[in-house]
Amino acid sequence: MTATDIGTGPQADLTQAKVQADGLFRRKRLIGFSVPAIIAIYFVYIFFAFDLPGLAQRANLDNAVTLASDSWSHKVHVTRDNRSGAITYAVEGERKGTYPEGNRPDWVSGDEVITIDLGGDHIVRYLSDNRTEIEIPGFPMIEVQAEGRSLTSNLPEDVPDWISTSNRRIGITTPEGRITLTGARTEVFNYFPGWELFWFTLDSPYHGQSFATILFGDRVDPDRSNIAGALSDWWNNAMWRHKDVAWAIGETILMAFLGTMGAAIIALPLAFVAAKRFSPIMLLRAATRRFFDFVRGVDALIWTVVLARAFGPGPLTGALAILITDTGTFGKIFSEALENVDQKQIEGVASTGAKPLQRYRFGVIPQVVPVLLAQILYFLESNTRSATIIGAITGGGIGLMLTQAIQTQKDWEEVAYYIVLVIAMVMLMDWVSGWLRGKLIGRKD
Repeated sequence: MTATDIGTGPQADLTQAKVQADGLFRRKRLIGFSVPAIIAIYFVYIFFAFDLPGLAQRANLDNAVTLASDSWSHKVHVTRDNRSGAITYAVEGERKGTYPEGNRPDWVSGDEVITIDLGGDHIVRYLSDNRTEIEIPGFPMIEVQAEGRSLTSNLPEDVPDWISTSNRRIGITTPEGRITLTGARTEVFNYFPGWELFWFTLDSPYHGQSFATILFGDRVDPDRSNIAGALSDWWNNAMWRHKDVAWAIGETILMAFLGTMGAAIIALPLAFVAAKRFSPIMLLRAATRRFFDFVRGVDALIWTVVLARAFGPGPLTGALAILITDTGTFGKIFSEALENVDQKQIEGVASTGAKPLQRYRFGVIPQVVPVLLAQILYFLESNTRSATIIGAITGGGIGLMLTQAIQTQKDWEEVAYYIVLVIAMVMLMDWVSGWLRGKLIGRKD
C-alpha cells in the first residue's frame, strides 16, 4: 500500500497509524525472538568453547570429598621407613606434630608387629622385612612386600576404584582412613574431626589440659603461671603459627589502608583539575581525565606484577598497586562530585571576600565531603579483600600464607582457618567502615 492508495483525511491517518503499529509490533516480535536466540547460541558456544563435557569427565569427585574432609578434620600419620624400619607417629605428618619418644596413639598397638586399628574392622599390620597386611571387610586380605623401590602384592589385576596400584605405588582409600605404600615407606592416615593441636602442640605442657585446669588448677609448668604460659605457648604455636597469622592480617589491612588513603590524597587535587567548573583549560582537563582512565584501566593485579619487578615482593608493592588503581577511580568519582556542587554556597563564601583557595575550602569541600568519605570507606572495605589476593602475588599478608597452605596440598585445615580469618577480617572492616560513616557523615532514619 502506497501513500497514493491511502489518500488523505482521517481515514488515511488511521490507516497510516495502523501500518506504523503493525511495523512496530513486527519489530517487537523480531526482538522478542532474536534476543533469546542469541543468548541460546552464546550458551552453545560456551558449552563447546570451555569443553564442558571433557571437564565433567576429568572431574574427580573423590579428590573433592577428600579436600572437603581435610578442611574440617585432621589426620594422624603412622609411617614406617622401609629403609631403616623406624616407625613415626605425627599429626598431619609434620615434624612439629610428632609424638614424643615412647608415646603413640591408643589405636596403635604391638612391638614386633605394629597393629593399626582404623576402626570398622579395618586393620593394618606392619610386619618384619617391610611386609604389610591390610584387612578390609568384604575384601580378601591384602599382602604387600617392599623390595628396594618396587612393590609386590597379591592384588588382582582388576581392582576396585578405591585401590590404585602399580609396581611402585599402591594407594587404598577406605571410609576409615587411607593407606599408601611405596618402596621407600608405608604410611597410614587415620582421620579425626577437629583442628588438632590448634591450641598447643604436643611438646607443650598444656597439651591435653582442660581450660578449667589452666584457669583454676595448680601450676602445670613450675616456671610459669598457667595463664601466661598457656598464652605464650598458644601464641608461639609452631604448627598453626598464630603470631605469624596475626602479623599477616595486620599487613593485609595496612596494604588496604595505605593504598586507599594514599589514592584519596592524590586524587582530590587532581579531581579539581579534571572538573570543568574548576579547570577552564580544556587540554589540561582532558589530559587529567585520560590519566585517570589509564591508571584505573589496568587492574591492580597487573600493577602488582609490574611493580614487583621494580620494587620486589612485599606489602609496599601491594599498597602501591592499590594506590595507583584507586587514584584513577577516586579521581573520576571526585571530579563528578565536584561538577555537581551548589554554586550558591560558593558565591556566599566569595561574597565575604574569600580568596579562591578559601572558596574551595569553605564553599566546595564541605559539600563533597559526605560523598568522598562514603566512597573512601567503601573502597577501604573492598580493598581489604583485594589485598588478600594481591598479597598472594607480592609475598605479603594473609594472602601469601593462604597460597602457601594451598600449594602444600595437605594443609587444608589451615586453608579453612585462613579463609575464616579473611571473612572475619572483611566483616570487621565492614562494621568499622559503617560505624565511621555514621560518625563522620551521620545516618538517615
